[in-house]
Amino acid sequence: MSTCATVSRDFDEPVAGTAAPAKTWLLLEQPGPWGARALTSSHLDPALGRALEAAAKGTGVRIALIRRAGRHADSHSPTARRVYVSHTVPGRVWLREATVTDPHRLLDLDLAALGRGDHSSFDAVLQGRPHTDGPLALVCTNGKRDRCCALLGRPLAAELTSSGTDGVWEVTHLGGHRFSPTVLVLPYGYAYGRADAHLVTEVLHGVREGRIVADGCRGASAWERPGQAAELAVREAVGECAAEALTVVRTDGAAPRWEVTVAHVDGRHWRVTVGQGVSLPPRPESCGTSILGAPARMDVVSVRELTTAALAS
Repeated sequence: MSTCATVSRDFDEPVAGTAAPAKTWLLLEQPGPWGARALTSSHLDPALGRALEAAAKGTGVRIALIRRAGRHADSHSPTARRVYVSHTVPGRVWLREATVTDPHRLLDLDLAALGRGDHSSFDAVLQGRPHTDGPLALVCTNGKRDRCCALLGRPLAAELTSSGTDGVWEVTHLGGHRFSPTVLVLPYGYAYGRADAHLVTEVLHGVREGRIVADGCRGASAWERPGQAAELAVREAVGECAAEALTVVRTDGAAPRWEVTVAHVDGRHWRVTVGQGVSLPPRPESCGTSILGAPARMDVVSVRELTTAALAS
């Protein structure tokens, strides 16, 4: 029986513009099993999970659970947990870490401020500090969400870990399980689909040098889906790989057509027309459903560099 990832790959469904939007990622270590909605169906206190979900709404913060790769002992209450928070908007990118013994302390964080890129509450409440050990590679492995994440994601996380790759964690949900294995790399927040160990190693090497690898890239989580597709299209058009060179400064329109303005740190601007298409033929979008659907896709129609006069108008 074909999986959703197999079908997506066979039909060559494009991955650009499919990353989960989040200006800031907040990650809490929680070993043991995860359910489909891991914040409320794991060994984390479900009341805490519900409170965190409620607090994060509308803030630009996406919360996920992480665990080390490998066999997962049924550990209910680790004595200490790692916490990471990363802001991904170009020009204000940072990654910080802390260790907590009581995860309820996360409720004291100012999530709205974290979403804006202000980490002062993280530092004050959790004694947060800069993460200096290199980038993080978060591999989605939650088989309760979709079996492709377990069948494809867990072997990838294990292979990376056994090869000595630093910064590898399993994560609960990155969206787009039909692109498994899916990986999010912090601090820049670019997501990748159909990843293998070679690609992830190349991506991590690039991040250490401050550059973005375009192969397999789903987009930057800092932007909504039309902005993700537009930014990647400008990168391809001008051969730009510097991690924080481009910013989505404006998005006009609504589905099925947007006009996205992308700016370069050197002052250049582009107008990118993005259309919403559908991936055919119809197929189940997840292994968890038998309902046929046509996944939305972001199609870049045109990329046009703007003149000074066009910018002023």
